[in-house]
Amino acid sequence: MEYREIGKTGKKSSVIGMGCEHLDGKPYEQVKETIDAAIENGVNLFDVFMPGNEVRQNIAKALGQRRSEVMLQGHIGSTDLRQQYDISRDLPTVKKYFENLLRLFGYIDFGMMFFIDSEEDYQGVFETGFVDYIQKLKQQGDIRHIGFSSHNPIMAERVVKTGVPEMMMFSINLAFDLYPADAHVLDELGQGLNKNAFCGLDPKRAALYTLCEQRNVGVTVMKTLGAGKLISAEHTPFDKPLTVPQCIHYALTRPAVASVMIGCQSRKQVEDAVQYLSASAEERDYTHVMTTLRNDFKGNCVYCSHCQPCPAGIDIATVNKYLDIARLDRQNISPSVRSHYAGLSHGGDDCIACGSCEKRCPFGVSIIKNMAEAAALFQ
Repeated sequence: MEYREIGKTGKKSSVIGMGCEHLDGKPYEQVKETIDAAIENGVNLFDVFMPGNEVRQNIAKALGQRRSEVMLQGHIGSTDLRQQYDISRDLPTVKKYFENLLRLFGYIDFGMMFFIDSEEDYQGVFETGFVDYIQKLKQQGDIRHIGFSSHNPIMAERVVKTGVPEMMMFSINLAFDLYPADAHVLDELGQGLNKNAFCGLDPKRAALYTLCEQRNVGVTVMKTLGAGKLISAEHTPFDKPLTVPQCIHYALTRPAVASVMIGCQSRKQVEDAVQYLSASAEERDYTHVMTTLRNDFKGNCVYCSHCQPCPAGIDIATVNKYLDIARLDRQNISPSVRSHYAGLSHGGDDCIACGSCEKRCPFGVSIIKNMAEAAALFQ
């Protein structure tokens, strides 16, 4: 397993995490088998957003004495008052469901403000006592870090800029990133992903990821496979379906992403997900989709690493990633970004301008120019 830092939390997560939604309604034996497989394969981050008591009890029982070996995302505001997943900002109701989660697990590593997608959601969290309750939970040690979940890049950016969250759970996949920022991607998912609505990599979504990297807000990913549609020959919006490793790799190459939360309900599904770790560069490559779309990606680095290997040893995609973040505010590059750039074995100033990278780039990125710009900005 590979591990990455989750923003400024000081915690490291497995790059493959586990979304536990599909364990809801399953017998305990199946829950335990799936949890066991995940832990055996090095998974240390689990998302438990489901409000039902039975699935929570089954997961807690399956973890047993191993609770301290893993980290949990627990969602504050997830309820099932109508025997279905509901969102509540009513504090007595919110407390009832979250305090039940605390009783079962003792503490929650990442207390997630649940589902902030609209102006109403934002007001219900930040203009009521809701956010005060969240901060009190952290002060008491009931939650160790504050996070939130969202599918809307405009609202998510607004939440990040409050300075409250240390991490974010966001829906990231190649199809979603091609929709305009004001599209309701969950509705699009339900109706069937429509490639005629694709508009190229949406700048608002790209800006959100770079903002999170700039502010050192870690990102965990949901909907990595687009509810299975991206890997389905029948439902894919692309000329041919993506594979699981391609979907995972796309998400993991976005700035600030620490882990993808793959929904699993069996040992086999866990083992299939972690096969990403042994996949070759060719098996992970997602760029064939982008080069066949009608949208023009010319000149934009998508961090695909087709430019490698560099004879000077530069990790070109990573340098480009930090450069994109630095461009957000050239006069005030964050210390964390400077530190990450400084930690690279080779920076832009090591570029020998041989041009081999530019010949391999599918999108015509001016890599030599970018390396010189990075060297100047980070000097």
